[in-house]
Amino acid sequence: MILETKNLIVNKKRGLIEKALFFRIQKIQKDILGENYNLAINFVSPSIAQNLNIQYRKKDYIPNILSFPLSQNNGEIFICLSVARKEAKKFSLSYGNFLTLLIVHGCLHLKGLDHGEEMEKKEKIYLKKYMLK
Repeated sequence: MILETKNLIVNKKRGLIEKALFFRIQKIQKDILGENYNLAINFVSPSIAQNLNIQYRKKDYIPNILSFPLSQNNGEIFICLSVARKEAKKFSLSYGNFLTLLIVHGCLHLKGLDHGEEMEKKEKIYLKKYMLK
């Protein structure tokens, strides 16, 4: 299933992505990356996520999210839904809110931020704005 607009493609093999989540992703993308940024989000299996992590980061574990800037205005995010579902519980977040956290986190990486104080500060701002109550 693919949900698509001019600058955003969300690709998922099985199941549904709630339209509400898709619209939230659109808003996050525009807010963090800008109106002209082209973003593809892929929801992938653990094996694909782990293989990407090994190939591009030389790390052998299943990540919850990987972000790849392709150019100044193009990027791609890969999210492993099974890992996200498990980790949502660890963070005491609903599955939808944890996916929101991951998408914000991934977009901030695409914007050029690395882990640290500045990224955490911006995450908190966006999470207040976009998390479901």
